[in-house]
Amino acid sequence: MPIDDELLEILACPKCKGKLQLTVDESELRCGECRLSYRVDDGIPILLIDEATSYE
Repeated sequence: MPIDDELLEILACPKCKGKLQLTVDESELRCGECRLSYRVDDGIPILLIDEATSYE
C-alpha cells in the first residue's frame, strides 16, 4: 500500500524535523539530515526514534 504524496509532503523526521524521503521500494522513509531510516509497515510510517535505524 503506497504512501499518499500529500502525506509525504507534511511528514518530518521526529528527531531533527528534517525532510523524509521514501525509498524506491517504499519500505522505508529516510532522513538525510540525521541519517536515520524509519520503516513503513503496510503503508503506515513508523516514526518512532527508538525503532529507527541508521544508514550510510
